[in-house]
Formats: sequence, C-alpha cells, structure tokens
Amino acid sequence: MKPVTDRPVFRFAPSLNGYLHLGHALSAFENQRRAKAVGGRLLLRIEDIDQTRATPELEAALIEDLDWLGIAFEPPLFRQSEHFPDYQAVLDRLIVAGLAYPAFMTRGEVRRLVEAFEAEGSAWPRDPDGAPLYPAADRLRSEEERQMLLASGKRHAWRLDMEAAIARIGKPLCWREERDGGIVDISADPAAWGDVVLSRSDAPSSYHLSVVTDDAAQGITHVVRGLDLYHATAIHRLLQELLGLPAPVYHHHRLILGPDGRKLSKSNGDTALRQLRAEGRSVVDIRVLCGI
Repeated sequence: MKPVTDRPVFRFAPSLNGYLHLGHALSAFENQRRAKAVGGRLLLRIEDIDQTRATPELEAALIEDLDWLGIAFEPPLFRQSEHFPDYQAVLDRLIVAGLAYPAFMTRGEVRRLVEAFEAEGSAWPRDPDGAPLYPAADRLRSEEERQMLLASGKRHAWRLDMEAAIARIGKPLCWREERDGGIVDISADPAAWGDVVLSRSDAPSSYHLSVVTDDAAQGITHVVRGLDLYHATAIHRLLQELLGLPAPVYHHHRLILGPDGRKLSKSNGDTALRQLRAEGRSVVDIRVLCGI
C-alpha cells in the first residue's frame, strides 16, 4: 500500500553491484537538493535484486559513502531483496492478463540469429540503447507449445508482449519531465523497446518491473535520475498504466562521463568514492568534480 503523505517524496536508488562513483554522488546531491527545495522527503532504496553480486559489505560501504557525503535519508531503508514476492505478484497479474509470455531463447541464440540476419545485408531492429529487439518466435508460439516447454523445465524469462500491452492501453502515453523552465510533457514510445524482459530465471524481476513497483510502494512523487534512463521512462509509463500505478514527475540529470566518453560504471570501479577518499579528497572536492 502506498504510504500516505502530503509532502513530495524523492528516492536515491543505487544498485548494489559495486562501490559508488562520482556519477552516483551527482545523483544523490541532485536528489538532496531538489527534495530540500520543496520540503520533500528523501528515501534510500537498495537495489539488490542481483544476489550474485550484492553483499553486506557493499551495502555497508554504500551507506558509509553516503554518510560521508552528508546525504541524510528518512527511514525505513528499502531493500529490493525483501520484496521478491511483490514483484512476483505484479508479474502474475501481467501473465494472467495475457500481456506476458515465456521467452526461451538464450542470449547466445539471439546473438547468432541477429548476426546471421545482418550477414545477409539487412539491419535488425534495435532499441534506444542499441540492443537488438527480441525475436518474435516465442511470442508467436501456440499455448500448447508454451505449456509443453514449461512442463519440460526449460529455462526461460518472462517478457512483456509489447504489441498487446500498447493495444490494451489504447491511447498515446507521455511522462511529466521537470526542467528549469517548468514541467513539460514528453511523448513516450515504449514500442521502440520491443518485448522487454520482466523477469529472468536467475532474477525475480527486471529493473523495469521492480522500479515501477517500488516507486508505487514507497509513494515516490519525484524521480531524479541520470539521462541514461531517459528513454526507458517510456517502458515505465506503460507498466504504470497497465498496473494502475501512479506516475511520478521525472527529472533526468546530466551524466558524468569517463575519459573515453562512456558513462561511469561502479561495477568497473570508475572514480569510486572510496578511492577518492583514500586519496585525501574532501566532500568539497567531490562536489567540484561533479560540477556542482
């Protein structure tokens, strides 16, 4: 149930797959600044669905870094690993509604199919991040064949039937984006992403499914995050509409890029705050490095 509050609610939600870096510091500072400006609450969400990489040591380090930065969060701390049944319940709703299907192709099978197709001189359709769209084969299987494969124990993911989902909504979608000049409506194009993953055999929920579920559960009214998730907001708006969930106001801030022009990655140890602290950098230095 969504918490009752008359104050705006923000959240900082890093994934627990490595140490925080400068990009996360920028996002935490942005959330703190915007929450303070409107008298809002700031919550911390630990995105630890990936249990192969999430450890208590990483969580302790993350909280220590945020304390050092001077970022204070209101309780309670929200851990995704404590909400796996919630994600399953939401996934079940989509399956029962006929909007999700079991997908049996492995990444290797998809890659080989795409390579063979493009070797013939045609371009395989790709999503806004440049990844190939998932082939239609599993979506077009008969129900009898699906049940046979499921009964055999074949590993599978669950994917959103994008065409059926958009048809179910039956109207154009947009999201509210907060910019310096005010709030503007941004047209959402979820079809550009194809049949996105909702869960995998090794993870109970995808980022897309968990983020809309968590934002609703925590009563989030304002989502402040990096530009790398700008286009993915279209998927989140579609899922919110399908599930009857509230839509926050969004703000996508600039990214801090590495020397090679790519976004920083904490899983690769890029500009880790712990390393910068060990080098004697101060919080003021971090703010300067973040450009704020």
